[in-house]
Amino acid sequence: MGVRQATCMRFSWDCSNVERLLEQTSEMTGLIVAKSGLSLSGVADLSQELGSIRALGTMMAASDLLKLRKLLNAMAEIARMLSPTEENQKLYPRLLNLASRLATFPQVIKAIDRVVHPGGDILDNASPELARIRSDLARMGNVISSAMRRVMTKAVQDGYLEADVTPSIRDGRLVIPVAPSYKRSIPGIVHDESASGKTFYIEPAEVVEANNKQRELQLEEKREISRILIALADTIRPDLEDIVSNMELLGVFDFINAKAKFALEVGASMPKLHKGPQVEWYGARHPGLMMALQRQGKEVVPVDITLQKDCRILLISGPNAGGKSVVLKTVAINQYMAQCGMLPCLYDNSHMGIFDAVMVDIGDDQSIDDDLSTYSSHLKNMKFILSHANSKALALLDEPGSGTEPQIGAAIAQAMIDDMRQKGLWAVVTTHFHSLKRFATETEGLTNGSMLYDRQHMQPLFKLQIGHPGSSFAVEIARKIGLPSELIDAAEAIVGSDYINLDRYLLEITRDKNYWEQKRAEIRKKERQIEQTLERYENDADSLREQRKQILNEARAEASKIIDGSNAAVERTIREIREAQAEKQRTAEARERLRQDRITLTQEENKDFNEPAALKKAPKSKKKKPQPKAETAKEEINVGCAVLLDGQGTPGEVLAIEGSQATVAFGNLKTQVPLKRLKLTLKKVPSMAGSNQTVTSRAASEEMRQRQLGFSQEIDVRGFRVDEAIQAVTYYIDDAIQFQVKRVRILHGTGTGALRVAIRQYLMTVPGVINAHDEDVRLGGAGITVVELA
Repeated sequence: MGVRQATCMRFSWDCSNVERLLEQTSEMTGLIVAKSGLSLSGVADLSQELGSIRALGTMMAASDLLKLRKLLNAMAEIARMLSPTEENQKLYPRLLNLASRLATFPQVIKAIDRVVHPGGDILDNASPELARIRSDLARMGNVISSAMRRVMTKAVQDGYLEADVTPSIRDGRLVIPVAPSYKRSIPGIVHDESASGKTFYIEPAEVVEANNKQRELQLEEKREISRILIALADTIRPDLEDIVSNMELLGVFDFINAKAKFALEVGASMPKLHKGPQVEWYGARHPGLMMALQRQGKEVVPVDITLQKDCRILLISGPNAGGKSVVLKTVAINQYMAQCGMLPCLYDNSHMGIFDAVMVDIGDDQSIDDDLSTYSSHLKNMKFILSHANSKALALLDEPGSGTEPQIGAAIAQAMIDDMRQKGLWAVVTTHFHSLKRFATETEGLTNGSMLYDRQHMQPLFKLQIGHPGSSFAVEIARKIGLPSELIDAAEAIVGSDYINLDRYLLEITRDKNYWEQKRAEIRKKERQIEQTLERYENDADSLREQRKQILNEARAEASKIIDGSNAAVERTIREIREAQAEKQRTAEARERLRQDRITLTQEENKDFNEPAALKKAPKSKKKKPQPKAETAKEEINVGCAVLLDGQGTPGEVLAIEGSQATVAFGNLKTQVPLKRLKLTLKKVPSMAGSNQTVTSRAASEEMRQRQLGFSQEIDVRGFRVDEAIQAVTYYIDDAIQFQVKRVRILHGTGTGALRVAIRQYLMTVPGVINAHDEDVRLGGAGITVVELA
């Protein structure tokens, strides 16, 4: 059934139909990767067998019933695998829609299982009558065996048989092989003799009746089996039409499964599909060429190719055997595959449109019978293409105008290309004509492309570069082959220096373009680095400002507590004096308690709060508040001293002194400050040496906690250059390891694959990385790297 579906595959220009077929195949690739795909082994086309039981009184053989059971079981398995669960509806909507039309026939499967053994025999308990018959057959077999043993034992004793002789079967009856001289010695019926006439096969008279009875039972068994199979066919017949239609649907699944397996084999994927014509392809490969190279242990070179609405015709030039025709065939086969419902060999970030026609003129179609030369065959094809050309057609032309006098051939080719341009035709054309390269450069709607060539090693690179024409490298290739230099010099003299220099100018333009593109890339890289450095400095400054703000707020809170305590003591003393009505002794006692309270407050302040700048921010009191006294030493500031910075309460250690400037470490932060802004303190500076824990301020800890809470388990670097992406991934992986995250995802896309390779190479150097692999194909495949962390 799948073969029938494949032979019915046709080119389609209906975008919705193409999209449906491609998405079905794409979903099947995901199903194969996730669940090993569909199990369709042993499923056969039973159209004829099922058709044979349409009439009453007909039946199917037991072997065909087993095939039918496998067919029905495959239907049930597909229905089970593609049941409408929430996950399946998300991952396989197209396949679920197809599977919803697939019926299951459990009653038919049970009916077959009740009758047919998996080995192909009819079960004994298929009917009570069959069970009785087979029981009688077994009993009769024992009777015959016993009688035969008695006859043979007596014959051996009488010398008529050898001791090692065994019974044989003739015409379904048990017989004894006897020598001709003893054939009258054993009573019975002669059924046969050997070809040499040296052996006669005799059915002993003692077992004739038993054999007759056994034969009758065998005929009864046959009649009962026929009756059972006819009854089984009667059970199947009501569902016959549904089974046949579902069998065809099973063929559709088989065909989709085959397309998906082929897609996985050649690395095909689902592009972004557009209703109108569009060509923006990345990583395009010719599947036939790729499989051929794989058998040789080689890899195909992918091609990136783009056609735009305002520039629909691409003119490719370059050396012979450089890959120009391969590019044409790659475009042709991938576009045709896609519009036939097969996934094209492109990266999944490619954009592919739908064309009404793909018209191809590649190769030499000269014919002796039709009196066609190479040139005339090309003209015949071009006549057809130009007469059918429109803005929704794609033409692929291999060296139009070749095969005749070059000057007029180039002129005719130029006129045809200009006619296609005016009609809005989309086209890819290969050529060696300089006039066509110049025409593409000067004409709107056309662009040049070239197949790159390694001049150092004198070999093609098979890479397409769009934007400038390519050289044919005719002179260089001739020198490489070994053509005498005097012949090459003579050829150069014939065509003139201008013609020879044209190729050189093309190469110089290409070299200069590559140089300036490289320079622009380096400038963009440095600008990006400067932006990232500036952003990092701004983030650090914001963090320091936030820390300072938090420290000041804490200082204000402490000062407020001290002031509140002092004011309470003063108010309590005033109240006691008033209540005592200015009694001298009571007043003196209240003043003494107030003095003691001030001493206590001052001691607590010196112990817990030693930041004069913070007190400046505290709310003012109408009454005079006690002034805190910092525990400071009056010695000169030296290296190693503990100091406080004006306006800050965190102690630091002096690391170095140069003139009026000092280098001070406040925790993990080192800074240079004027000596006049420092003052000695007795507060203890937290030591960092020999500790496995980092001492940070509460603000820094809070910042770290907020970063951890906001940490995302995936990073998107699509569109980044390689160096930018590596830098971003470096910071991201460092954070992930610090926050003890076990699994993260890096979204880099497929593109040319360079970003993916660079990121994987970097990850291999990170000690905390256990493994890095592609994401599940349903969730992004090769466009996402999953990183497992220790």
